[in-house]
Amino acid sequence: MLTIHVAEATPGAAVLVDGARVAAVGPYEELAAAHPQARTRRWPGILTPGLLNPYGPELLEQTYHPDPREAATLGTEPLTGERARAVFRADPARRGASARRGVQRLLAHGTVAVAGELRDRAVLDAVRRAGLAVGRRPEVLPGPVSLSPVPLVLLPRLVAGGVARFAVFDVPDTTALVRRGAGTCVATVIDGRLVFRRR
Repeated sequence: MLTIHVAEATPGAAVLVDGARVAAVGPYEELAAAHPQARTRRWPGILTPGLLNPYGPELLEQTYHPDPREAATLGTEPLTGERARAVFRADPARRGASARRGVQRLLAHGTVAVAGELRDRAVLDAVRRAGLAVGRRPEVLPGPVSLSPVPLVLLPRLVAGGVARFAVFDVPDTTALVRRGAGTCVATVIDGRLVFRRR
């Protein structure tokens, strides 16, 4: 089914999605007129190609993302360093569930690709199932490790025939996105599928 994604602040860069691919990019009015059968998803803010987070291993293999049911004992924020290592030593099977929760956090930050050498099978499975692309790390890494690293690394612009992989942020422009960070994400699309939507 054809779907047009359009964001309020970037109506000139609407995206027509056909399955897993971008069928066209352009002004919403033109895409809607040329494809009246397409359904429309309207979003606040801006539509961008999505983000590359260069800290795949650090966020998915070296960080423990607690289950909400563990909030009373472990809290709700990701655990790093010795605290994360202690959790994984106590129960190595927790790594896969942690990676799946970590991937969900990445998707909630407009991440459509990760970089860094992932070695753990459970982590690789979680990344693969979500459809996250795996890319090369930039030569100069932003720091520190974060779900919203500064500076943000945007993927190349969307083009017809390319993979439908993008995000929408509830900000008026890219300057505000840089200032407010990737936590402003309201939707993430990978391979044409809406994999995250803020309620």
